[in-house]
Amino acid sequence: MTLLHDSNKTSYLLPPNNADWEEKGIPDFVYEQKEFIVEGIQWPRNAPSTLDTLSLSRFDSALCSAWRQRMELGLFRYRLGELQTQTLPGAVGFVAQLNVERGVQRRRPQNIKSVRQAFDPEQFNFNKIQPGEVLFRLHRKPSDCSAAQQEDILVMINVSPLEWGHVLLVPEPTQGLPQRLLPGVLRAGLETVLLSSHPGFRVGFNSLGGLASVNHLHLHGYYLAHRLPVEGAPSEPLDPGGHLYLLQALPAPGFLFYASRPGPDLETLISRVCRATDYLTDHEIAHNLFVTRGAPPGKASPSSTLTGVRVILWARKSCFGIKEGEAFNVALCELAGHLPVKTSQDFSSLTEEAALALIQDCLLPPAQADEVQEALVALMAQEEV
Repeated sequence: MTLLHDSNKTSYLLPPNNADWEEKGIPDFVYEQKEFIVEGIQWPRNAPSTLDTLSLSRFDSALCSAWRQRMELGLFRYRLGELQTQTLPGAVGFVAQLNVERGVQRRRPQNIKSVRQAFDPEQFNFNKIQPGEVLFRLHRKPSDCSAAQQEDILVMINVSPLEWGHVLLVPEPTQGLPQRLLPGVLRAGLETVLLSSHPGFRVGFNSLGGLASVNHLHLHGYYLAHRLPVEGAPSEPLDPGGHLYLLQALPAPGFLFYASRPGPDLETLISRVCRATDYLTDHEIAHNLFVTRGAPPGKASPSSTLTGVRVILWARKSCFGIKEGEAFNVALCELAGHLPVKTSQDFSSLTEEAALALIQDCLLPPAQADEVQEALVALMAQEEV
């Protein structure tokens, strides 16, 4: 996908000589709440390729220009070209993409044995990346902070990208935080979605046991120029206060949180989501989370109606390591309906039925799923006491 942009005053590009990369330091991307784009984001009626001509935000321009340069400089494990893409026939609307290189060349997952595993500085972590992999530091203007203190977040390339602009959002790496969701990094992820004018910029989180391959706190962010089923899928409230919803549609039922705008609503959403993920982590339940622009909770909406931010949380069976021989591995993007497929043979033969079988094999047994639902509803009810 080609994204055009205007240049900025701050340069997020590396100097021509790689000996100067470390000296350059990490540039700050400083933003404020007035840059959040709350209204007017929608999918064009034509083919997805028309996204190439969208007027992109300052955030999109900074990310895409810096990311493209790193690709040209060879800092990735492979050169990402235009990915072969198809929408699988059927009711779900899976978006399948052939990404052979990622399946072959991505870093082997660490030896993870617990959802609550401690950070190990001897294992690969984001203090060990190469100079030049960090694009910039997200920094919200101090005078514009919400009630919560905003922490700086590094935006760095994912050297094994699954799509255009695939980055990682990482709190200060020297803190050595394990892969357990915290409010600060979730807030940054939500705010990057609001800073982007692209309807297909999504953010997500994989817990340990939910196919996180590195035990060092990070979120994923990437562009996908296609609608996904979770954007407008119907949901039903699980509590009278409307704090928690159940996303009922395929590919997998999940818990839905929603905010229509930044400010108190967003802060409340962050608190609720982190209380839910804390419960899951404390009970050794793996989980995946996906952030996308989308429709309000309730009945099914046209996926072009992107009036707020949806956060979908799936509790799932723990899976430690990568399963070889399967068309795809089930993590945050697969549960949302985006399937990066590893081989040409699987890409040409994959059906909706086969994709659903792989995904549903990773879900909790019904009795345990009901128990988790009851626990999360009770957690949300405590807000009202």
